[in-house]
Amino acid sequence: MNWDEIFAAATPELYLAFAGLVAVVLGAVLRERFATVSIKAGALILLGACALSLFNIEGGVAFNGLWETDRFTNLAKAVCYFCAGVALLIAESYLVKERLIRYEYALLVIFASLGMGITLSANDLMTLYLGIETLSLSSYVLAAFNRDSQRSSEAGLKYFVLGALASGLILYGASLVYGFSGSTNYDAIAQAEFGIGLVFGLVLLITGLAFKVSAAPLHVWTPDVYEGAPTPVVAFFASAPKLASMVVFATILFEAFGNAIDQWQDVILIISGASMLIGAFGALRQTNLKRLFAYSSIGNMGYALIALAAGEEIGGPALLVYMVIYALSQLGIFGVLLSMRRRGGMVEDISELSGLSSTMPWLAVCMTALVFSVAGIPPLGGFFGKLVVFQAGVEAGLWPIVIIGVIASVVSLGYYLRIIMIMWGGDKLAPFENMSGTVGITVSAATILAFPVFTVVIGWMMSLAGGSFSLG
Repeated sequence: MNWDEIFAAATPELYLAFAGLVAVVLGAVLRERFATVSIKAGALILLGACALSLFNIEGGVAFNGLWETDRFTNLAKAVCYFCAGVALLIAESYLVKERLIRYEYALLVIFASLGMGITLSANDLMTLYLGIETLSLSSYVLAAFNRDSQRSSEAGLKYFVLGALASGLILYGASLVYGFSGSTNYDAIAQAEFGIGLVFGLVLLITGLAFKVSAAPLHVWTPDVYEGAPTPVVAFFASAPKLASMVVFATILFEAFGNAIDQWQDVILIISGASMLIGAFGALRQTNLKRLFAYSSIGNMGYALIALAAGEEIGGPALLVYMVIYALSQLGIFGVLLSMRRRGGMVEDISELSGLSSTMPWLAVCMTALVFSVAGIPPLGGFFGKLVVFQAGVEAGLWPIVIIGVIASVVSLGYYLRIIMIMWGGDKLAPFENMSGTVGITVSAATILAFPVFTVVIGWMMSLAGGSFSLG
């Protein structure tokens, strides 16, 4: 066993696994005394994993080819760990006020992040499944973390039942791929003859992975889980796991099935178009902000799938840029939602934003910038994210899906502008309670990154991620 190769390829995950197990022991011994400390300690652990991913940016191969990392995956892991750490920090105030502060919360986020790291590092379908289950099982418990809430329990149950179905589809698809290719290793699958058996296996894999990224028509769980789960949990779901799942989706299709792009491209295009349209039109009827942003998430995954359908060379860097911008914007938006608390408790209805520009002008400015960024309004960061995705589609000759994307973007302005109009033109309501310092910093930082300042690093990210895939 070559430990140098293992440490080069898997240091962040080894670190997370060790730190998580130590935290389990500390929690079992200290119990309630470890609750508040666990949030800050967990965030530091995740930010440390982010630093380790960047330190080992070139990656490597380990465990006899079961594990492989490169610049693309390590950059994605770094952003995922960073988003998870921030999502953990901004959860503390909410958990304290709702009397949900327990050390298990930080542990679940750490192990969910470990699952993300494993899936991103996987070079084999079995390693992939191990990572997916580690992420999924932690996520099911997080969704139902407020066990005294009927909505939260229902969200966790729905997520578990439908997630188990998706995991079964992935595992069945992997078994078919193994049966007809003779291997579960991505490189070996890429060299296998692509017959009807592999087609069935690939379709099942795509179906299961589409559920994980909440792409249509496997999106039905998303609005209910977003609405029912605690808001900081949704902030986590909407950022790091979304980014990780989409990059894993791309890794599998590009590395294991890249030579058969003509077999799966049309399927991805159909899923992309359906996601954009369902997300755009579904959100128009929503009054609950968490449900609205759930449909927004479905639509945004459709835009990301355009880059996926464009192929490895054109779409890979564009996909990463788009998802990074999206994930950071979601942290800021859900930071605003975490600040929506009055004496009666948390509020989630769009009408509760009425007159926010008068009562809390800075929060209104931040929310406006973040919403416009997600909507793709120039010159904010989200515009450049959509621009590179649409450009990838045009360069790949996928004009019909790009046109659908533009139409969906125009339709989505209907609900994005409704939020802005209520904040800036509605009747003045009582101000929200003062937000915690961590939430305020997160919202402000996400807003700053949404402005053209962020475009300076887009070219750097493109060059860093470009050309890092290899089809074996």
